[in-house]
Amino acid sequence: MRRAARWVIIAAMLLLVIIAGNFVYGWTAPGPLERETSIVIKSGSSITSAAELLEKEGVVKSADAFVNRAKIFGVTSTIKAGEFIIPARASNAAILDILTGGKTVQRMVTIPEGWPSIMVYERLMANEQLSGEVTVPDEGSVLPDSYAFERNESRAAVLKRMQDAMSKTIDELWPNRSTTTVVKSPEEAVTLASIVEKETALKSELRMVAGVYSNRIRQGMMLQADPTIIYPITKGKPLGRRIRQSEIADVNDYNTYAMVGLPKGPIANPSRAAIEAVLNPQETKSLFFVADGKGGHVFADTLQEHNANVEKWYAIRRQRGEM
Repeated sequence: MRRAARWVIIAAMLLLVIIAGNFVYGWTAPGPLERETSIVIKSGSSITSAAELLEKEGVVKSADAFVNRAKIFGVTSTIKAGEFIIPARASNAAILDILTGGKTVQRMVTIPEGWPSIMVYERLMANEQLSGEVTVPDEGSVLPDSYAFERNESRAAVLKRMQDAMSKTIDELWPNRSTTTVVKSPEEAVTLASIVEKETALKSELRMVAGVYSNRIRQGMMLQADPTIIYPITKGKPLGRRIRQSEIADVNDYNTYAMVGLPKGPIANPSRAAIEAVLNPQETKSLFFVADGKGGHVFADTLQEHNANVEKWYAIRRQRGEM
């Protein structure tokens, strides 16, 4: 009897060892996931609801087993909300480390310098990884840059970050403006910067272009910036053709060929560099500029010099078959 009892005890102990070993192995063993996948944990999710999602997506074999093992192994960290990348064959232990580590997937949406707000709106609405609706933001209210977002984040939240970034930039730059600037308010700074941004793609020219327009404003000359003709027609999108004489002569709130001074508002969303250029323009006597055929511009102090530069530009265009 004693010998039988001893074998029963030994068998029970062996069984417990096997069960415990299987329990531990189930925590660290490779999981069932066949290929890397992303999982979105909603804000306020519990470890139980997260485990149920993991089971549904085939990341773990059993939600209950996942939760029980997490409790037994004394995991106290709270799972985070967001999108997480789960590697193929990830163990339960590795999965929980990922969910509690908070290293979520960061996606990016980029707004190029000088984009009008209608194109900002279209880019946000076209991004299927964002949610919700937005309206076209006020022109000049968005700071061009690359912005991180999480999958299913609202478009409104992303747009607010873009607009907050512009507000912060203006608040930082305006107090340090030069005495040579011609703008009288942050709003005027953004408006003139949007014109400067649209007139040159070269950062090295921003302050010089700002200097030319500053001189024209001081002397009461029309700015005569082609992008201000286009803006009322397309809301800042490329025109796709030559500007017509009737459009050059059109009197509206933006066309600087038909008014003296600044248009009523921005014609695009200017970069930080363009705003800085307007607030600290290049000291120059130049009043004119025209394309040089190499991606930049050539500047002139007098109309006579400018006309000669224009003829050179026309010759380049004729050689290219553009005229």
